[in-house]
Amino acid sequence: MMQPRRLLAAAAIALLAGTGAACGDKASGFAADGRLDVVTAFYPLRFLGERIGGDAVAVTELTKPGAEPHDVELYPRQVGEISDAGLVVYLKGFQPAVDQAVAQEAAGRALDAGSVVELLAADAHEHEHQPGEEEHAGGGTDPHVWLDPLRFATVADRLSERLAQADPARADAYRSRAAALHAQLDGLDSEFAARLGTCARREFVTSHTAFRYLADRYGLTEVGITGVSPDSEPSPRHLAHVAEEARATGATTIFFETLVSPKVADTIAREVGARTAVLDPLEGLTEPDADYFSVMRNNLTALTAALGCTS
Repeated sequence: MMQPRRLLAAAAIALLAGTGAACGDKASGFAADGRLDVVTAFYPLRFLGERIGGDAVAVTELTKPGAEPHDVELYPRQVGEISDAGLVVYLKGFQPAVDQAVAQEAAGRALDAGSVVELLAADAHEHEHQPGEEEHAGGGTDPHVWLDPLRFATVADRLSERLAQADPARADAYRSRAAALHAQLDGLDSEFAARLGTCARREFVTSHTAFRYLADRYGLTEVGITGVSPDSEPSPRHLAHVAEEARATGATTIFFETLVSPKVADTIAREVGARTAVLDPLEGLTEPDADYFSVMRNNLTALTAALGCTS
């Protein structure tokens, strides 16, 4: 049986398809003030759109502030925004309602951020997904590419090219801003590499398995309580395994995230005598003055404290 949010998305898309057929033409992709309309699926992609697009773009995010992006629902107005956009930036497989709307309403005007970088498999097997390759049959791929600054920089570069294609008159400005952002992300990568290279421990425990790209980049191992989706329920056997690993590695901290209940992390922490702390997967912002760089640096500080790093 189709879940309610899938029904809502399907109804919205059907409604837009009907009205589109009646009207005939798509919108130009530009706002009335001349800015390129860019629709982004969730926060990290909005961050890229705003930083690279600058004042030449009007950026819309489909995920409301404070909402869990995995469960996003689309309403007719949002499907209309996708249909009218000059460019839609999303990550295929992360938000099924967005995938469906993009496939039906924005074919040829969308950038799948996961198509331009190597994706890690969502399960425990070491398998890398190459651009254009089918998703891993054992459970799909992990979408959280933005937690690796270097992969995120690659997405930024590709986004600048797609913006340039959609708006050739301002192509040089898009590429210039993307180059500046790429340099900042390279600098962030250097900070992570330096500070995480001196740690007493290399394993960290998280409530939501969202940090494999960060772990892969800096030689760490993530032990996740739930899976790639924070809504998944860990079995008692898996909880016992996580607690055993936490004890064996001397974990001092069990990390939970900002948009999901910390109850399971609290349970593991009590069992192993550890504290809890926030490690933010950056799927959405919870503080009005925060941005990608400030949250990533907060994550770095939390990791260095938990892992006993000396720098």
